[in-house]
Amino acid sequence: MLFDTHLHLIYPERLRYPWLEAVPTLNVPSTFALYSQKAKRIGISDCLHMEVDVDPLQIHQETDLITELMAEPNSILRGAISAARPESVGFSKFLEDAKHNKTIKGFRRVLHTQDDALSQSQTFRENIKRLSNTGLTFDLCTLPHQLPIIAGLVDFCPDVTFVLDHCGVPDIRGGNLSIWKRHMTALAERPNIIAKISGIVAYGDVLKWDLDSIRPYFDHTVASFGHHRIIWGSDSPVCNLGGGLETWVAATHALTAEWPLDQRQAFFQGTARSIWAV
Repeated sequence: MLFDTHLHLIYPERLRYPWLEAVPTLNVPSTFALYSQKAKRIGISDCLHMEVDVDPLQIHQETDLITELMAEPNSILRGAISAARPESVGFSKFLEDAKHNKTIKGFRRVLHTQDDALSQSQTFRENIKRLSNTGLTFDLCTLPHQLPIIAGLVDFCPDVTFVLDHCGVPDIRGGNLSIWKRHMTALAERPNIIAKISGIVAYGDVLKWDLDSIRPYFDHTVASFGHHRIIWGSDSPVCNLGGGLETWVAATHALTAEWPLDQRQAFFQGTARSIWAV
């Protein structure tokens, strides 16, 4: 059974997603009912919602929506990674409120669409450091050239658990393996960061990718972080660009088929459960 640590739910009738206006393929409803039906058929037993970069004024409303969905009968939703703005002076108040919200398991601020200076500011770093020893994690969504920058953030906050999304967003389509590979190896030396294997089916040729084309990125992430510092995410519905949820689950099983049982269990569920205590 799989613990999906990266599910995006899209409810345009409830929330505003400004960035989706430029991505018509994804700018459609993606509901929990539809996801849950598929997930239960293919062995996904638990999931966390990953923020969808809603209008900043609706961050709390997105969390409220997930709380509602968690309360549904037989729901497999276990919590949410909330959007956040650590560059804001109001983050400390935001964090104090979040500590009392059982839905929130961590935070994310999308960085790959922002100027590199954002995560290097003193305000940003000091605010992330406020997560130290709270049990709340911080997801990092960055491009390969930004990996050395976030290494500095990870070093600045040694008591915060960081999660690197999408294998560090490698340029699979462009085949630029060497720089990404070097940066991933260096980043993995930090003990307070784990890697999320997700998203990669959408980074290559979405029509022609196969196991051989994504295996080098999958395998190097595992080799860098180790079998007990990796977790799995569907990146649904973005994974639809590369074949869909069912295809990515099948590829995951194929890529891990020869692993010992304890390594598969840690990757599929165990590590995620221990990080978020669910």
